[in-house]
Amino acid sequence: MLARPPHQIVWDYLNHTQFELNIDYCQRLTQLINNPALLDKNHPIDRDFYNAKLFTDTPIAPVEWQWDELSKIFHIGTKNLPQEQIPHDVHEWSAQYLAHCQDVLATPAPSSSQRECLPEELIRLPACMPPFEAQGSLVDSLVSRKTCRSFTEKNISLSHISTLLYLSLGYLNERKDDVDPSLPKGLEARRSSPSGGGLNASEGFLYASRVDGLKPGIYAYHCALHALSHVSDLPPAPLGQLLSGQHFINNLPAGLFITSRFDKLWWKYEHSRAYRMAFVEAGHISQTFQLVATHLGLNTWLTGALTDDCVETLLGLDNTTEQPLFFVGCGYGDGRVQCEALVALINAQEKNP
Repeated sequence: MLARPPHQIVWDYLNHTQFELNIDYCQRLTQLINNPALLDKNHPIDRDFYNAKLFTDTPIAPVEWQWDELSKIFHIGTKNLPQEQIPHDVHEWSAQYLAHCQDVLATPAPSSSQRECLPEELIRLPACMPPFEAQGSLVDSLVSRKTCRSFTEKNISLSHISTLLYLSLGYLNERKDDVDPSLPKGLEARRSSPSGGGLNASEGFLYASRVDGLKPGIYAYHCALHALSHVSDLPPAPLGQLLSGQHFINNLPAGLFITSRFDKLWWKYEHSRAYRMAFVEAGHISQTFQLVATHLGLNTWLTGALTDDCVETLLGLDNTTEQPLFFVGCGYGDGRVQCEALVALINAQEKNP
């Protein structure tokens, strides 16, 4: 239930419907919740509740769910896209999809970038490693990739950072001539990872602690320009403080906060199921980042456990339509899956069970 004075909104999240209740309906609903035996189908308000399918005579089987109710509401509330009619063949689908796209394109598109910088504020990155210079196979990177929680103090080169950002988030110059003529103007840019609706709603902020040629700090990546701009200095608190206390990662030399531009998703997809796609897209980019880093001889680590309020402030995203969803980092490490402190604790418990 949502309070929207002077009324209260009741949300049937299973059927994607909402109802506005005045004070009389709210009071009656409270009475019925307190004492269901008062339910009377001849009562005008109760009859309205029945007609709206807010009440039912059919027992509702409980859903097994061991997280909190909010997560269940989100999962159920984003199931089954609301459609007047599910297309029965490819021709119906094409007609519906084209009509939807035309409606979307009739409205102003979100800005391509929320971070406008003067040319002198941009830090141009070295060219990405040419594909023909790449050694090894995709299979090698897939097999070799693993999560590492023990990193050294060795710096990462700016060249490696450039290659990582370009192949993970950059708009690929190699695909400029491979654009389908049906794509609307402004949506031609292509990344190495798929994006919901071709919107490229994900952005990235580089966490640079020890990168050759870069002052330690937080940098926004400008994917169309393959350039960085300084956002803020590193906070006095260690990196682990930004990542829900995971302090074993404090000496990580570099990482990427992956964000999502919700305004881009809202523009094309009004239904909240698109929120699921924001995380799916972040996952695609995270995997690409890790495979590229592994190919470059770097170890990787990733987490979705963010201290969100602190990260939003650090990135300058407080109360904006762009929000951080994920973090993936890289550096030179010894490949250990667990940090030294946890291994020592496990060993101690094994010795003294």
